[in-house]
Amino acid sequence: MSTPPPPAASSVTPPQQLLRRLDDTDWADGPARHLEHLVEGGCVLHFPDLRFVVHDAERQFLDPRWSDGKSKNISLRAASRLRGAHGSAQELQALAAMIGRFATEAQQLVDRLFPQYRGKLRAGNASLRPFEVATRSSSWRHDDTRLHVDAFPSNPMRGVRLLRVFTNVHPGLQPRQWRVGEPFEAFARRFAPRLRRPLPGSAQLLRLLRVTKSQRTPYDHAMLQLHDLAKADLDYQRDGPQTTVDFLPGSTWVVYSDQVLHAVMGGQHMMEQTFYLHPDDQLVPDTAPLNVLQRVLGRELGVPRRA
Repeated sequence: MSTPPPPAASSVTPPQQLLRRLDDTDWADGPARHLEHLVEGGCVLHFPDLRFVVHDAERQFLDPRWSDGKSKNISLRAASRLRGAHGSAQELQALAAMIGRFATEAQQLVDRLFPQYRGKLRAGNASLRPFEVATRSSSWRHDDTRLHVDAFPSNPMRGVRLLRVFTNVHPGLQPRQWRVGEPFEAFARRFAPRLRRPLPGSAQLLRLLRVTKSQRTPYDHAMLQLHDLAKADLDYQRDGPQTTVDFLPGSTWVVYSDQVLHAVMGGQHMMEQTFYLHPDDQLVPDTAPLNVLQRVLGRELGVPRRA
């Protein structure tokens, strides 16, 4: 399939309807923001002056040569296990320390922005993404320059939310260029007639064959279809409601990536921290993709209630 064409100018949505610009300059210090309602409502929280400081000795790590070539990310797992990088033991220790420091500051930030979530968010991997987006080739399903919501074939989320903190650490002037699409419910309603139920027994078979890490629910099946339908529809990529955003070096943004339609059009050297949240722990659980889809489709999507 060909690369999606650029969006038509008439389809661009005013950025102020999708972004919330905030003036925070410190990760930990400052007032509790109570911004749960904004991020749960599909907003992208943009902090243009919230910089992650890369120390002079760490600037060497802003180079793709540290990647082991097997992954697009260098990730820190369980606060100590570095994956996707190569170098001497001392170099890798310093690289892990830099990513770990970012993970700590991201945790401090979300604790301050979202007091409702304190003690409920579970931290996932933190990562450094060193490659230039524009030069990365992939299949259409893995092409993140196409508008999509995050959903993973091998890792069913079973309704759990994906809250992500991003920061642009490019040493020069290169922005991280995004497209941001329409609200999730409008997107879900647009593609709902094309969603198909999973084949009986398919989730169990995929788990048995270890294609998936856990058993897919009908929710995961629907989210994967939405991911693929959006990416495969070049007319939607071109003409669907959307806006473009440049996140400059030294800026940070926070978003539910399973809810906000996004596409990454350009940029290099970004850091990211993922957090997981059960939808029952939201300020307004009805805004979670699980509950939106159940409402749109008029049926339960097989996600067990939390004990």
